[in-house]
Amino acid sequence: MFRREVDGWHDACPEDQLMVVGGRSSCTSGKGKSSQSSVKYGYSLVKGKANHPMEDYHVAKFVQFKGEELGLFAIFDGHLGDSVPAYLQKHLFTNILKEGDFWNDPFMSISNAYETTDQAILSHSPDLGRGGSTAVTAILINNQKLWVANVGDSRAVVSRGGEAAQMTTDHEPNTERGSIETKGGFVSNMPGDVARVNGQLAVSRAFGDKNLKTHLRSDPDIQYTDITPDIELLILASDGLWKVMANQEAVDIARRIKDPQKAAKQLATEALNKDSKDDISCIVVRFKG
Repeated sequence: MFRREVDGWHDACPEDQLMVVGGRSSCTSGKGKSSQSSVKYGYSLVKGKANHPMEDYHVAKFVQFKGEELGLFAIFDGHLGDSVPAYLQKHLFTNILKEGDFWNDPFMSISNAYETTDQAILSHSPDLGRGGSTAVTAILINNQKLWVANVGDSRAVVSRGGEAAQMTTDHEPNTERGSIETKGGFVSNMPGDVARVNGQLAVSRAFGDKNLKTHLRSDPDIQYTDITPDIELLILASDGLWKVMANQEAVDIARRIKDPQKAAKQLATEALNKDSKDDISCIVVRFKG
């Protein structure tokens, strides 16, 4: 076990898991648990079939912050390189928790941190390159309150009594065409019959992407829920999973497997079996059972 102090919070790394902050994820799967309750998590990352290095990064850990326990979970799905998702893995949660009013107004703290983090990425573009990243983040406060935010098409889904409920919004060019065109951009279904901003990017919100930023947004959609007794689990995943699997199918698979690490692995395996070609990253947080 080791403990790391970062800006007022610390984390303990389970012996069977290598925690990485600010670098490519070094293990393909892992797991951990709350020190205060029975909440457990597991994750699995699988490189896609594309001829480039893995561009998905993740965060999955419980930390102590100002006397409270926080579960921090995230998937960052990069494109045109892995520099931006690596930056997000290292900095986004730290920036959220640095917001002075986090405890009184988590919504504004998350929103502000997303915006300031994107500005920092753009200011470091000579070092980070021209790529970008989606993000889906979840902050679990004392295993009772859940804040979820996203930009792009990485998704968070909860199971409420066995029924899938999506907590995020897929930010796709066709659904935000008005915003893109107002900013002087356009949406084209070429190449590949996929709607893309300026014919290049298949999401309408993202971190980074300096060359497209005047036509993109980076403000997140943010949702909150209490962890009521009917909420069984949370799934965070990149579009390598969601392109080939419906929300309810993912929930059905995860509910059948009590070990969240095995559940995350099975979800990734099922996505591969369905011929997903993208990087696949999945986190399962089990609240009960």
